[in-house]
Amino acid sequence: MKKLAKTVDFENKFLYNNIMEIKKIATIYTSFKEKFGIPRQSGRGKNLLGKIVFEPEFRNADALRGIDGFSHLWLIFDFSQNHREGFSPTIRPPRLGGNKRVGVFASRSPFRPNNLGLSSVRLIKIEKSKEDGTVLIVDGVDILDGTPIYDVKPYLLSDIHNDAKVGYSDIEHKLSVNYKEDIFLGIETSVKESIISCIEEDPRPSYQDDEERVYKMKFSDYEIWFKVKDSVATIVKITK
Repeated sequence: MKKLAKTVDFENKFLYNNIMEIKKIATIYTSFKEKFGIPRQSGRGKNLLGKIVFEPEFRNADALRGIDGFSHLWLIFDFSQNHREGFSPTIRPPRLGGNKRVGVFASRSPFRPNNLGLSSVRLIKIEKSKEDGTVLIVDGVDILDGTPIYDVKPYLLSDIHNDAKVGYSDIEHKLSVNYKEDIFLGIETSVKESIISCIEEDPRPSYQDDEERVYKMKFSDYEIWFKVKDSVATIVKITK
């Protein structure tokens, strides 16, 4: 009986009540200056680059040895602007119109008990500088500028499941985007493509469908105003 009691105490202490400290290993810098306008999943937009700068403690080049052999990476990050007290077991996914609830663990919602995000990004290149050490340039980001990164892992072929079911996320919804060519005057083609691809993903809250409303999103150094009617977004103004 004494041996059993010790085993239970061990399990209670280390399996059930364990709290792990997570260190920030890096910061990612992107063109997304606010949450509105960020694609709801990674890899959805065009030319959405991110720069991963490691903390001084983790700037040992050996920690990245062999990473150039992988085309894609998993990023585990902090939903830093979604911290809140309490726990809600259900959320309203945008793909279900914002009216139907599903379990938080059946979603990619940022409102989670531990506020951890997961993104798959393409590794574009590795750069070295005196100021930041070895940094990673990645594409396909869906992460706010200045977000803490907790881990970087290689994407493996075993991560692909050809027989996977994707539930309600299989519902596809995109906007067509209209604009006058001169509205992008002086803006680089890559930035133009990025802005359009983000609006195509329809960043509006699911419960908003007011065709008279003008929405504003920030991307890089620009503010973009657009309206939506019958699944067609019209860009009305861009300012720097």
